[in-house]
Amino acid sequence: MMLSSALFLLLGFVLLVGGGELLVRGAVRIAERFGLSPMLIGLTIVGLGTSMPELAASVQAALQGSPGIAVGNIVGSNLANTLLILGAGALIAPVLIHRTVLWRDGLVGLGGVLLLIVASVTFGLDRIVGSVFLVILAAYLWIAYRQERQGAEQTAASSRAAAVEETDGSLRPHEEPTGSFALAVGTFLGGLVLIVAGGVVLIDAAVAIASDLGVSDEVIGLTIVAAGTSFPELVTTVVAAVRKQGDIALGNVLGSNIFNIFFIGGITGLVAPGPIPASIAAVDLWVLFGATVAALIFAFTGGRLGRREGGVLLAAYVAFIASTVASA
Repeated sequence: MMLSSALFLLLGFVLLVGGGELLVRGAVRIAERFGLSPMLIGLTIVGLGTSMPELAASVQAALQGSPGIAVGNIVGSNLANTLLILGAGALIAPVLIHRTVLWRDGLVGLGGVLLLIVASVTFGLDRIVGSVFLVILAAYLWIAYRQERQGAEQTAASSRAAAVEETDGSLRPHEEPTGSFALAVGTFLGGLVLIVAGGVVLIDAAVAIASDLGVSDEVIGLTIVAAGTSFPELVTTVVAAVRKQGDIALGNVLGSNIFNIFFIGGITGLVAPGPIPASIAAVDLWVLFGATVAALIFAFTGGRLGRREGGVLLAAYVAFIASTVASA
């Protein structure tokens, strides 16, 4: 039973990641047909589209009455980004820090964590909170677009798009339309179908595994589901680090954290409102807050994240996973 659930879990991850790539690829080609600028396509379609695996997992979990997986995936993904993925990138190559980008985008992500903490003791992740999150995200993307057009320093949103495009050149938008419109629509719809199917398969398997192991949905969401849906971010960050593009690696992580809270949290609250589990509110959100502050302090004081800081971040992630499993 456990083996079959694990295989279905893996299948769910494959469907989500593959479907997400097809959806973004089709959406980029469609946007080109409508004359959107490559910059705008990168900030919105590429940036938001690459969050579809996390979005599908959280929304499906919330719809199935598993808020522990839904919220745990958001919090766990951000912990994986901040500790595991950023730490791995820093171990490969030092991540140089642009102070303006760090404070602007890092503080937006930190503010998102604080808003989740406030939501956990007030309304939960309901439609009001979800709407506020989406409004904040829209404002952030608009400001990022304006600053990019004015030639300001690259934002985390555009760095994330650049990291994705470096990893898969087929996702890079062009000034002129490429490929047929019918193929683009078919690719988009095919990706959407795979994402929906992957979300169902993944969450069914995750709930079954939680039941077989006798652990809570929160633990599965914070660990297995979060790590699996964060795999694309790990790949893009490692590729950026190998190519000595530390600023893009950092921006990819910061941008992913922002999208996870405001986009995934916002859509989840609108589609399937529910509470933030008490255990996540009492412990894991504060762990995420501490990890975010620590990463920002590391980056600010040294002007970069080196291998020593990367090792500390990775060790902290291992300790978090160990303590979460031990307390299950």
